[in-house]
Formats: sequence, C-alpha cells, structure tokens
Amino acid sequence: MNTNQDSALDQTAGNEGKRGREILEASRLDALLKTGALQNAILTSANFAIIATDEKGIIQLFNTGAERMLGYAAAEVVDRITPNDIHDPEEISHRARLLSEELGQTIAPGFEVLAFRASRGIADVYESTMVRKDGSRFPAAISITALRDDYGEVIGYLKIAADNTTRNRAELDLIEAKANAEKANLAKSDFLAGMSHELRTPLNAILGFAQLVESGTPVPTPTQKRNIDQILKAGWYLLELINEILDLSLIESGRMTLSAEPVSLVEVLLECRAMIEPQAEKRGIRITFPQLEVARYVQADRTRVKQVLINLLFNAVKYNVPSGSVMVECTLRDAHTVRVSVRDTGLGLTPEQVAQLFQSFNRLGKEATAEEGTGIGLVMTKHLIELMGGTIGVVSKVGEGSTFWVELALSEPPKLASTDDSAAPYISPRTAGRPQRTVLYVEDNPANLELVEQLIARRSDLRLLGAATGDLGVEYAKAYLPHVILMDINLPGMSGIEAMRTLHADPTTAHIPIVALSANAVPRDVEKGIAAGFFNYITKPIKVTEFMDALDDALASTPLTTSVGALSSPQPDLPPPIEPK
Repeated sequence: MNTNQDSALDQTAGNEGKRGREILEASRLDALLKTGALQNAILTSANFAIIATDEKGIIQLFNTGAERMLGYAAAEVVDRITPNDIHDPEEISHRARLLSEELGQTIAPGFEVLAFRASRGIADVYESTMVRKDGSRFPAAISITALRDDYGEVIGYLKIAADNTTRNRAELDLIEAKANAEKANLAKSDFLAGMSHELRTPLNAILGFAQLVESGTPVPTPTQKRNIDQILKAGWYLLELINEILDLSLIESGRMTLSAEPVSLVEVLLECRAMIEPQAEKRGIRITFPQLEVARYVQADRTRVKQVLINLLFNAVKYNVPSGSVMVECTLRDAHTVRVSVRDTGLGLTPEQVAQLFQSFNRLGKEATAEEGTGIGLVMTKHLIELMGGTIGVVSKVGEGSTFWVELALSEPPKLASTDDSAAPYISPRTAGRPQRTVLYVEDNPANLELVEQLIARRSDLRLLGAATGDLGVEYAKAYLPHVILMDINLPGMSGIEAMRTLHADPTTAHIPIVALSANAVPRDVEKGIAAGFFNYITKPIKVTEFMDALDDALASTPLTTSVGALSSPQPDLPPPIEPK
C-alpha cells in the first residue's frame, strides 16, 4: 500500500514537473518569437537605414529602409562594398584631414574614417551626405557603434541612418520665414519712420506758426487765443500719437536703445509733478506725491522712467471721477527693489478689463467717451519697464479705483566727478547790442524756411540766409562763411549729411557748427546724426525755446571774428541767397 502510494506521488510530481517545463519552454518560445518579431520589425523598417558590416567594413546586412533610402537591393551591396562607397567622398576626405590633425598621424580616407571613434568605444553621431545608386545626394543623421563578441573583440559595426532632408528643409523654411519676418518688421519700421517724417513736416508748420501767433504782437484776442489753443492742443496730441506709434514700432522690432544708469527717483518724481499738477488742477483732481526722506536711485533709462510714470499719472488723472484724487507712493519691496504706485479714485476695472489692459489699441470701451487716447500707452509702458528689467502690475476694483505699480531694481547713487571752476560750461550772453552774426538755413520746404525766418527775425543780433538745396548750401557756406548752419537732412540732390561732410572736409568751412533740423525724429536717426558730425540735432516740430537754446549754444562755440558773415559778397555765378522779407 505504501509502495503504491509512493509510486502515485512520484508520478504526480513527474507530471507537474513536465507541465512546468512545458510552460517554461512555451514562455521562452513566446519571448523568442516576440524578440524575433521586434528584430524583424526593426530590420524591415522603411524609416531607418540599418547597415551591419564585418570587422573589415564589408556590408553584411542591408535592411529594407536602406534599400528604399539608397536605391540599392541588398544583393547588390552585401559582401560587395563598404559604407564609405555610399558617402560623399569629399566629406570622407575632409573627415580624414580633421582626424589626422587631431591625432597627429595620417588617417587615410576610407572606412576607417567612418568607424574610427566607434572602434574605440566612443559614441559617434554626426550628419553626413549620403549618395544614392542614381548619384543623387541627401543629408542623413548617422550613428555608428561597434559590435563585439563575448571577449570584447570587434566583430563588426552597426550603422543607422535617417534621411534629414525633411528636417533640414523645415529648418531652412524656418530660417527663411524668420528672415522674411525680420525684413517685414524692418520695412514696417522704415515705413513708420518715413511716415513720421511726412507727418512731422506739415505738423511743424502748423505748430510753429501757431506758436508764433500765440506769442506775437499784437496779442491775440480771447477768441483767437481759444482757437490757437485748440490748434496747439490738437497738434501736440497728433505729435504724441506719432511718437507713441514710433516708440512701439521700435520696441517690437528690438531696435529700442536704452541707457541704463542710476536715476534719482526724487528728481524724476519732481519733474513728473511739475508736468501733471496743472492737468490735475484743471480737472479738480487732488494729487499727492511722497516725501522721500532718503534719496532712492534705480538702475534704468532716465527718459523712459519719466515716460512710464507720466503715462501712469496722466491716465490716473484722465480716467478719474470729478473731484477725485491721485496718490503716488514709493515703497521698498526688499533690499534690492523699489515699487512706485499710482492710486486713483476712478471707476475701477472689471477682471475682464484687467486681462485686456496691455493689448495694443484696446481702450477698454473708452473710445466712445470724450477722453482722447491711442490705446497703446500702457502697452508701451509695459514693454519699457520690462526692457529696463522691471515689472508692472495693477490692482483694481469696480467703484473704488485702480492702483498701477512698477517695480525697478535699486542702484547705488552715481559717483560725482570732481568740480573744476575752469571747466564750467560757457553761458552765451542773450542781450541786445551784440554784433550781428549770420545763420545759413539749408531747407527745401518754404513753410519751414519761413517759420525759421520769423524766429530769427526776433533776434536783432542775427541775420538769416537761406538755400533750397544741399549743393547751394555748400556754395553759400563757402561764399558767406556763416557763424552757424542749420541743415535739413532730406534735401533734393545732395543730402544734408553729405553737405555736412563736404563742409567739414573743407578747411575754410570745417570750423562752422552745423545743427541738424529735421523731421527724422527716430532716436536712431538722432544718434546717427550726432555720430556723423552734427553739432546738435533738433527734431521737428520745432519747440521755440529748445531751438533758440540750441542756436545760442552753436553761436557760443564760434568766435565773433571767425566768420565774415554779412560782409562777404556772393560769388558772381551764385544766385542770391534767400533773405527775410
């Protein structure tokens, strides 16, 4: 009985062991089948060329992807050629030269060049030009690895290649698209700069003559004064619009230049206060500024910081409620950052309006009101602050008002240069009775010439001569030797810059200061003008005080005895210069 039971148990155990071996064998077979299927899928892939060689580089395997990519049947290459036979020979020679220089020994062009790094256990991935059976070429991304046996000996090489034509074409298309976009952006900026000139030229006449009438004699009647005020208000607003669009264009094209330096917040806020308080008083808005006990400096562009704060302040006044208030605060956020906040008691903004605040030309429904605006002020403000490394934000509640804030990095105060009385700037006398001196104005626009004539006529110490072209301007300058030359940039024939260079190159006129007077008001135009050699650069429309100050500065740099001015008579072959009526 015991013997039979033992025999039955042995038989059962044997059956279970057999079933276990069968299951294990089935699992192993399944794994082999899956591995085989995976290997077959890889080898028959049409997207990648897979080429295996022996240790000498003779091709032993050439998959379906390689056949499709290179145009050869496997039978045409296996045991017949090496991979260097399907590579650009010039690239192989170039690679051989590079390897020879790197190793200090001669490496002959051939398969060794392709397999050199892989044979030393170094991953080798590169792009190369492959040659199809029909001789056509294409760029390929290539990876080569060494195949080794159990003893670590190299028994062959595996090369995987992918056609890079599509990717390279996409990259070229992207580069071309970027170049076209930059070209279009540049064209837009140049168009705006040119349009600025075309708009500024008539605007110069409008604002210039309006200022003449406003400050002239007899004094305008109250009705005339109101009319003149409307002309000036509309003219300066149009000029502001032109400037804002130009600034935005410069920022978007990446051509806005900023000068980062320590800027005193106290000084900037005082200047902003002087500009904004009259506007606030007209509207009955109470405005308060902080009393900064400690001088704070920020690292920024002074002009642009002032522009940012003025924009926020004007908005706070413009969109406030009657008899409202505006509060300016200056607080330290941390040891390295200061925040300037502008809080108003206006109608406030909804969350939806806040989300649209910094969109170009979006006035959030205010275009239906009487308040003038362009819808780009805040967009430009945000760009300017970010260009200076700062941030801008807003907190607003409907019915309570809004608080706009900007944060900038703190800076150390600027180091002052040593004071030297002998280096004090020269201040030109502005009294009557000085010897009369000559100013030559080279300008092709009669309205601009007439405006400057009337301005110069107010100065008993000055005499104006006019020339309508650059060529005539050069001739008159040599004939009359004026004390100062005012030069338009865009002149028919010889440009203002060419005329200036011609005069500077002539020893008889090189000493004469030449002041550019142009509607080309883009900052880069001003910078180019100064760099080219102009004594000063005044933009149109003319601001009378700025113009007179620049003229006095130029006159102050010219000795009274330098020019013969009005004493010189014109050359016989020259037409008479334009003189005031």
